Formats: sequence, C-alpha cells, structure tokens
Amino acid sequence: MRDRCTEAIRANFLPRTLRESAPENRPSRWRRSAFGWRSLLFLGLILSLSFNVFSQNQPSEYQVKAAFLYNFAKFVEWPPASFPKPNSPIVIGVLGKNVFGNALEQVIRNHRVNDHPFQFKTFNSAADAAGHCQILFISSSQKDNFSRIIEELHGASVLTVSENDGFIKAGGMINFVIEDNKIRFQISDAAAKKAGLKISSKLLTLAVNTR
Repeated sequence: MRDRCTEAIRANFLPRTLRESAPENRPSRWRRSAFGWRSLLFLGLILSLSFNVFSQNQPSEYQVKAAFLYNFAKFVEWPPASFPKPNSPIVIGVLGKNVFGNALEQVIRNHRVNDHPFQFKTFNSAADAAGHCQILFISSSQKDNFSRIIEELHGASVLTVSENDGFIKAGGMINFVIEDNKIRFQISDAAAKKAGLKISSKLLTLAVNTR
C-alpha cells in the first residue's frame, strides 16, 4: 500500500482530479475556510517524505520542489502593483539551469490562486526577471552570483527561492535544504518584507531555522 504522503503528492500532479476537488471551485465560504488549511496540510505531508525510499513510481526531488513552489504562492501576498490586471498570471521563473525539466510546468498547469493563473518562464538575468515574475527560483548554477542577483532585484516584489547554502545570507528569501533525507526550507521573513511581500504565519511555522 502506498503511504498517504506519496499519494498526496501524486494527486497534485493530476490536473483533472485537482480541478474537481480544488477549493476555488467550491462555494466561497468553504474556499475561505479550507483553501489555506488544505494547502498547509499538503505542505506538511510532503515535508514528511524521505527520499531514500523513493521508487520509480514516486515523485522525484524536483517534482516535490516544484509542488512547494506552487504551494508557496498560496501563502504569499504581493503588492497590488505586482499584477497589471486582477487576473494577470503568477509567473514562476527560473534563473540559471532549469533543474526542474518539465516538472514545474506540469505542476502549475491549469491551476489558479486568487483568480491568477500560473505561467512558467526562464530568465537569462536578474534584470529580465525583475518586474516580470512573482516567484524566481535561482539555480545553484548561479551560486557565485547570489549577492549580485539579489542586489539587481532590489525594489522588485519577487519571492526569491534557491537550494544552496549561503542563499539566505546573501539576501534570499526561501532556501531548500535536506534534513534527515527530507526536503525542508528556510525562510528569511525580513528579506521578504523588505521586498514588500507578506508571508503567511502558517508557512513560517513550517520553516526550519537558518544556519
């Protein structure tokens, strides 16, 4: 029997299933009360996954990280000016090597958060990303340039995410880490606030201490 954590993640990659049960398709009262908690439960479940027991039929590391990126959008508030229109897309970008392959595009396909659809883009520079995305994953291939990239994003309301030691110290907001063979994440709430972003306390409670 598959464990519940694995089933929860696999369900996140099945658009039809999610469209049928998604909170945005339920009555507004239910949506307000359950959308955040359902998302929080999902994050808690994938935090418990251990990668030393993965089989070919279970999600890869970057499928899980892609699921995290999608769910982060539910727990972050951007300034209204970050979106040209009320239904403008939430753009999730990758700067540097695209370690996700097509996993990130598959995860966000056909999904919405607060009437915003999702869009995936790759960027060649921080200057290109500033003002053109809401979430930016900065690949470890750019680790020598973290400080410069963060500086170039100064003033832009972009949630920055990476997976390398030193990212938070360089001014990044969320950093993936592996603890006890499980994917966890660190958060710099101060860096997010500096960029005009508000991270939900629900998400902050799931973060681990920065090193």
